[in-house]
Amino acid sequence: MKDYITVIGGGLAGTEAAYQIAKNKIKVKLYEMKPNKYTPAHTNKNLAEIVCSNSFKSNLHTNACGLLKEELRSLDSLLIKIADETAVPAGQALAVDRELFSKKVTEEIEKNPYIEIINKEVGDEISLEDLSKDGIVIIATGPLTSEKLSKEIINLTGENNLAFYDAAAPIVTKDSINFDIAFLGNRYEQEKQKEESIEAWKERLKQQEASYINLPMNQEEYEAFVKELISAEVVTLHDFEKREIFEGCMPIEIMAKRGIDTLRYGPLKPVGFDDPRYGKRPYAVVQLRQDDCNGTIYNIVGFQTNLKFGEQKRVFSLIPGLENAEFVKYGVMHRNTYINSTKLLDETYNFKENKNIYFAGQITGVEGYVESISSGLVSAINAVKMYEAIKKETTEEKIVFSKKRETMEEKVVFSEYTMIGALAKYISTPNDKFQPMNANFGILPELGEKIKDKKLKYQKLADRAEEYLKGEK
Repeated sequence: MKDYITVIGGGLAGTEAAYQIAKNKIKVKLYEMKPNKYTPAHTNKNLAEIVCSNSFKSNLHTNACGLLKEELRSLDSLLIKIADETAVPAGQALAVDRELFSKKVTEEIEKNPYIEIINKEVGDEISLEDLSKDGIVIIATGPLTSEKLSKEIINLTGENNLAFYDAAAPIVTKDSINFDIAFLGNRYEQEKQKEESIEAWKERLKQQEASYINLPMNQEEYEAFVKELISAEVVTLHDFEKREIFEGCMPIEIMAKRGIDTLRYGPLKPVGFDDPRYGKRPYAVVQLRQDDCNGTIYNIVGFQTNLKFGEQKRVFSLIPGLENAEFVKYGVMHRNTYINSTKLLDETYNFKENKNIYFAGQITGVEGYVESISSGLVSAINAVKMYEAIKKETTEEKIVFSKKRETMEEKVVFSEYTMIGALAKYISTPNDKFQPMNANFGILPELGEKIKDKKLKYQKLADRAEEYLKGEK
């Protein structure tokens, strides 16, 4: 077995992983292809380069990302520590001086005697197979994983388990949907029940298990929605993203610009539904589909979009039933390489088919700076546990070290009641409609009590998470 752990990728997840391994006095070989080669979005030679917003989101205890940062601080996250040190004024959010942040991360990694930085592209001079043979590897490449390494990951995981762009619809919490308007039901089922009274029908639909939540619209509501949709502000994509994304699917705002009725014959078609309030077919119907096992969060079907986040909140809240919707994730359409983690990884980010390989960062399907750091920390903690366990084995036992190695008792699985653990569970739980996910309270198990006050509810969820984390430290 190799006397070091390999980390591929010098971004947020990779540098956090390298630090967590090195502080256990285990050698790390950190592969980063910069400055020899850059992705289309990177320009800085430093590690942990931030290419989009400089915000690490809210610091509030009652915010999901704020809770995640608190958990990471308590676990000695290097990158959150440096983010705090390089913070710039941003109200209740944690925003950083991006140049200073990357510079300080690089300095910390470079001066660590246990970390060796190797500026080479994996898949070029050295293969993933070579690195993972008789050694532990963490693949921590981001949404712009190089073409050569992507091919190696495809060979490792199977060609159907790697996505090259993220075209995801917004996700809202179920308890923020107005069920005085919304109704449960699958297409055509409602039309079979016309012998029931409207009241009995409406009550039955609320109780039945159905695949969709449906939001009916009349003509006035529909046309007002389309008008705002086509005039809303959109995000500017990189040139290299446009080609890939628009070949794959069409943003809903582009679809709407093709004609006032286009959406009514597409994702908002009302065929097969009657509005329980009136007993007749609505003018248009927006459908929401369950997005988690617990049925607490739902995605808006067909609403992949390039609208800015603030515009999504404004425009999509015009849909009847979503006027007070809580968005746990906004729609995105951008270049984002990620694996189908729900089939491939366990809750420690360990690859099921090759136990000496871990994944971390946005390639796992966690989305966001802090979320990537979290995955790097968890994968590193478990890589260290496996490394130490293997070192203790006898010579005879070491012979069985192979890609089919059984799960080891030393694995650290964070509770699903913590935000760190909930993210790990989300990306590793079977889900045919898997898409990348940010930290949000919707992926935590529900409280045992119904609390209408959202701030109080989040306070209780955050307090519970901290108690569970204390028990695991």
